[in-house]
Amino acid sequence: MKPRLTRALLLLALLACTALLAACNRGEPVPWRLTDVTGHMPDLDFKLTDDHGKAVTGADYKGKVVLLYFGYTHCPDVCPLTLAQLHVVMQRLGPLADDARILFVSVDPARDTPDVMHAYVNAFDPRAVGLSGEPRAIEALSKRYRSAFTREPDKGDGQYEVSHSSAIYVFDREGKARLLSTPANPQDDLVHDLHLLLSLGAKP
Repeated sequence: MKPRLTRALLLLALLACTALLAACNRGEPVPWRLTDVTGHMPDLDFKLTDDHGKAVTGADYKGKVVLLYFGYTHCPDVCPLTLAQLHVVMQRLGPLADDARILFVSVDPARDTPDVMHAYVNAFDPRAVGLSGEPRAIEALSKRYRSAFTREPDKGDGQYEVSHSSAIYVFDREGKARLLSTPANPQDDLVHDLHLLLSLGAKP
């Protein structure tokens, strides 16, 4: 890329961030493209086990923009597709993505052990963390964010599917619920809003 064009793009990005911060200081609404759930959903709060077998809570991810998604490793389609798309989103965010975390919460804790979760999420993105725990804890977290899942009947060989919601919940660096992304939202919308959210709290 030519130096003059590079400088122009950097200037445009700087002006966009400046305008965004000015709007926030004036109390004007941020031009989100996703569904704004600020004040309508509870803060990020849970007690689960990560894919290293370590007990973690929502507070452990403060300082990061969090993308929370409910799924399971045996999911035949929507989960791998969603994680693959989130990986592309992280790539498009560039260095800003280092301050974001994808939290993949298993709705199938019986099969999704920490080792299984670790291999699964890391196959998609290094900033993805697999979370599992006791069924009651998973159910409580799901209800907390108005998500839902249902285990289908066993096929007789220990194989079964779990029907689950497919929304992505986005939390800011303070653990506040801010945005909701659904499969109906274009990838560009998620990239746009994450860029704004990450830029708001970027380190100098």
